[in-house]
Amino acid sequence: MRAKLVVRPSPFVAHNNFGGGFVSDHDRVALNSMRFASADSAGASRSSFFPSDGAHGPGGKGGINVLEASMDQLNMTLPPWAIRAGARRDIYFDPAQTTAAIVTCGGLCPGLNDVVQGLVNKLTDYGVPEGKILGIKYGFRGFYDPQVKPIVLSKRVVDGIQLQGGTILGTSRGGANIREIVKRIDMWGIDMLFVVGGNGGNAGANAINAMCRQHDVPCSVVGVPKSIDNDILLIDKCFGFDTAVEESQRALMAAKVEASSARKGIGLVKLMGRQSGFIAMQASMASGVVDACLIPEVAFKLDGDNGMLKYLDNVIKAKGHAVVCVAEGAGQDILEDGGQIGTDASGNPILKDIGAFLKDKFKAYFKDADIKYIDPSYMIRSVSTTTNDRIYCKILAHNAVHAAFAGFTGITVGLVNTHYVYLPIPVIIQAPRKVDPRGKAWNRLRASIGQPSFQ
Repeated sequence: MRAKLVVRPSPFVAHNNFGGGFVSDHDRVALNSMRFASADSAGASRSSFFPSDGAHGPGGKGGINVLEASMDQLNMTLPPWAIRAGARRDIYFDPAQTTAAIVTCGGLCPGLNDVVQGLVNKLTDYGVPEGKILGIKYGFRGFYDPQVKPIVLSKRVVDGIQLQGGTILGTSRGGANIREIVKRIDMWGIDMLFVVGGNGGNAGANAINAMCRQHDVPCSVVGVPKSIDNDILLIDKCFGFDTAVEESQRALMAAKVEASSARKGIGLVKLMGRQSGFIAMQASMASGVVDACLIPEVAFKLDGDNGMLKYLDNVIKAKGHAVVCVAEGAGQDILEDGGQIGTDASGNPILKDIGAFLKDKFKAYFKDADIKYIDPSYMIRSVSTTTNDRIYCKILAHNAVHAAFAGFTGITVGLVNTHYVYLPIPVIIQAPRKVDPRGKAWNRLRASIGQPSFQ
């Protein structure tokens, strides 16, 4: 957007950005941090051609690179570098004349209020006047629903909201009438729009940005990727994920207590994870009480000598009880009524209940077992953040504001290879990020709990 804006010094130049200095547009972060010897190396997958980089480094002649297997979901060539996030010495909006809007989209996730607070505080630090930061209510539809009006956000309004779960702005799925949203952006004179959402929310932000450019509406659209499932491509970790893993362990520990206190006890816990099993995998690894972990990325069978039922029977004979952790998207192919039944308003798959299905299967197979089924999903996603997530949310929010003032649009901010970067939204919405069944993390879990392949 810079060609249509006026460059000016950042208000932080006076104190050298609180003594920390500024980031340059020429600072780069490598997106592919590992160079594998061959596709046979642990965690490696296919070869890919990089015309501008390849095995020879920046500016090289290109060549064949072996990528991490988790990159298999990419359907476009991955650039070798991302732009480093952070405050720039030059900005392209006059803070005193800037109007900003914030919208939270999709399902609840720990940290939404932390991000909203971070955005408001940093916008205010830049000098955006009170009354010029709008909170859009109940997702994208809040732009044009006549019964819902935006609220004015200020440091006073957001003071303390990081201690609450949920989002003070409300949220909803779908409802992205892009034409109507851009009309309101133009009508209300919004210069910056911050979209806090997952794959669906970022896809909406991308469409809004495209229409703003098409109709010459000078609004910077910046995403903050939200996914409790941790399923955003390339991003090391989404905000709220650490909190979800920590809270999930409470359910797993309860299942362990229940199962170990009964004769032939089985504790069954269903965790979130439609298409990606990161929460189930990490919580199982961290808790140390899980005997079988089932995720969407890894098929399994129940019956036969190599099936899960026979394995659990052996576990119960050995120690008297068993704990099973299952992600909600696991095993959809074995459900008797066909599994997935379409998509919701955000384009996410609507799933049949694998937890209830497994409970019934366990009851039928283990005639005299004591089975306890725990589904803590809504309790997990509604809690306030843990310390690490709280800090992470602030940094993401601050870098999103820096991006908008620096004249970037159509980008999202995230942590990649331990560095904060700006990524074009189309790169991260290609597909959900998934656990690599050949990767080190899944291998570590299987090795830790002794889980067979169930095939």
